Amino acid sequence: MRYDVIVIGAGMVGTSAAWHLQKNNSKVLMLDRKLPGLETSYGNAGLIQREAIHTHPFPRQLTELVRVMPNQGTDIRYRIPAILRYHQALLKYWKYSAPAMVKQIESEWQTLIEHCTSEHQTMIEASGADELITRDGWLQLHRSNETLKIAADTAILDREQGVEHKVLSLDELKAMEPNANFDGFVGAIHWLNSWQVSNPSLLVKAYAKNFEQMGGEIKETNVKEITPDSDNDNNGWRVVTDSETYYCDDLVVAAGPWSNELIKPLGYNLPLFPMRGYHQHFKVSAKNTIHHSMFDMDKGFVMGPMQQGIRITTGAEMTTMDAPKNFGQLKTVLKLARKILPLDEAVESEAWAGSRPCMPDMKPVIGPALKHDKLWFAFGHSHQGFTLGPITGRLVEELIHDKPTTVDVEPFNAQRFSK
Repeated sequence: MRYDVIVIGAGMVGTSAAWHLQKNNSKVLMLDRKLPGLETSYGNAGLIQREAIHTHPFPRQLTELVRVMPNQGTDIRYRIPAILRYHQALLKYWKYSAPAMVKQIESEWQTLIEHCTSEHQTMIEASGADELITRDGWLQLHRSNETLKIAADTAILDREQGVEHKVLSLDELKAMEPNANFDGFVGAIHWLNSWQVSNPSLLVKAYAKNFEQMGGEIKETNVKEITPDSDNDNNGWRVVTDSETYYCDDLVVAAGPWSNELIKPLGYNLPLFPMRGYHQHFKVSAKNTIHHSMFDMDKGFVMGPMQQGIRITTGAEMTTMDAPKNFGQLKTVLKLARKILPLDEAVESEAWAGSRPCMPDMKPVIGPALKHDKLWFAFGHSHQGFTLGPITGRLVEELIHDKPTTVDVEPFNAQRFSK
């Protein structure tokens, strides 16, 4: 069977792209080895981060490098095989993290972030998923007056970008979350116009269900090969899976950290590298109920209220996609989290782990491929694929249908690493 568009990837980005294309009268097929919402989109902190207008550069200060080197941190850890495999991408990451370059990168990144809540809202309304959304922000906890002051000063400047916040004293923080023990903390930033999602997986599934209601199709299958469809006069694409071969006019690769492996046989080798995260849920009781997600800024982990329980989410682990799970970082995080909240009973017998697709210049790849017509890329959103999925999906639809784009996509083109 032939489709107007095939989207490879059923995470937030792929689902959003498929949704926008189907809504605009395309016949769309979405393919992935797992159904929507069961991979990376399942495991994030459940935040739509309107405040996330700043990127995360590679540490360049000597004191920060010395802190990371022992590999015992709660925010970032690494494995040597991954450093060796992705060393070229990491060197580029270091280069792009120069202050002058970060300033330019952030100005481009912000053009995406400013649309994150409004674009989600469009899909939330269409999907009837409002019950999953809480719109009263989240809390960034600080253990030192120095980091709190830096964050507060930056937040004042961020108001120019539409970011709303309030600085909370320790007493105000305790009043908002009376079950939490804030010993060792000095205050917090309350990010007011970011949203919480009580079940990120269900939100992606709601979007996917609405996509199907509009006539879109979803197949759970493993994509083995993508090749140009030379038998078709109008060109297009041939997608070979474990079970069947599909044909389409336009092909969108939105497979997150797996994207590079799909496009390498076509002559593309983008400097994409994965960063792994872990999470585990704990049963909710009268003693540990919280109403806001809380990010320990100094230790780099998130505690969030979810339908499944209280989700404890780690920072990042630099490792390879196929490396076995290493729960050392999570165990260290849980020791800290249990000082804040009583977390007595885990919901799962083993913690979840998943990888996020990162690019060395901290920006996603959104746009046409260089060497092939009707091939489109939408991946590399790092930790913000969940936040930026809907605006990315809208941009993909606008590009394919040759419309004026909501955001200038030139800074996100796939060719920027070959220049």
